[in-house]
Parts: sequence; C-alpha cells; structure tokens
Amino acid sequence: MTDPRTAVAAVVDPEIRVITIDELGILRAVDEDPTTGRVLVTITPTYTGCPAMDVIRADIRRALAVAGHPDAEVRTVFSPAWSTDWISEGGRAKLAAAGIAPPAPAGTAGPSPAPGSGRPPGVVPLTLAVRCPRCGSPETEQVSRFGSTACKALWRCRSCSEPFDHLKAL
Repeated sequence: MTDPRTAVAAVVDPEIRVITIDELGILRAVDEDPTTGRVLVTITPTYTGCPAMDVIRADIRRALAVAGHPDAEVRTVFSPAWSTDWISEGGRAKLAAAGIAPPAPAGTAGPSPAPGSGRPPGVVPLTLAVRCPRCGSPETEQVSRFGSTACKALWRCRSCSEPFDHLKAL
C-alpha cells in the first residue's frame, strides 16, 4: 500500500500536462482516518469554473485506488481562493521548460500581498512585460487574453517570433 499523499501528489494536471496538481498548488490536504483507513483529499480549483475539476477528481480517485486506497473522498473547497502564489518553484521551472511563461514569483502577484512579501496592502503590481520562456527576451506582446485554457493568455515574442502561453497571475 502506497502513502496516499505520495499517490495524489503525483497526479498530473489534465490541462497543463507538465505539472502535477501538487506543484500547481491545487492539492490542499490528504488526510487518512487512522481507524478506518479512509482517505479524504481536499483540492481548490484554479478558478470556480475550471472544466478540468471532474477529470482531476477522477484521476485522484484512480491514483488512490491503485495505491491501495479504494474508498476515498475528494472534497473541493473554494476558500481561500487559489492563487498563483501557490505554484511551487519546481512547478514554475517545469512551466518555463515546457514553453509556458509562469506567473510572477510568489508574493509579487495578485490583488493582496502574501504574508511576509514586504508589499504594502493595496499595492497591485502591473505586468508590463512577460519574458519569453524560449529566448528570455522581455520584448513580448499579448496577442489574446485567452490562450489554450482560460487560465492562460496567448503572447508572442518580438525577438524570436515564437508564440507562447502565459499562466495568468491570480
């Protein structure tokens, strides 16, 4: 029997196949009842209307069943709301390696400051440029606010002329 946390943490996001749900930060908790062995997984979607949530729940249940935990519950919570600050550094690196520009590092994006970020309340950073994940140039432009999924925008690099997705900061 495999540790349930390990099994669930390895589930890959169905829309961004290069990153796990743990690296993306939507995996909130994996708890196992010591008396019954029943597993409860708590997840938070990247946004309320995320169409991938049914697939993610099914993939979590499948991974747990394979790991020897067939009786699992997957709970979806919306509070606190997911933030791109929850993406791990490893997840950001995987996004960039796959040609997807990751959002600004934790604590520098979003409408409210992350605890310990040093950013005063009410200060909202403005993204003026997104570095191209292929050549690193800041000479980029947004082509469309919507990319291959609703959580990404389509950008183009003026230096290397390549299009790329940019994961929107929330």
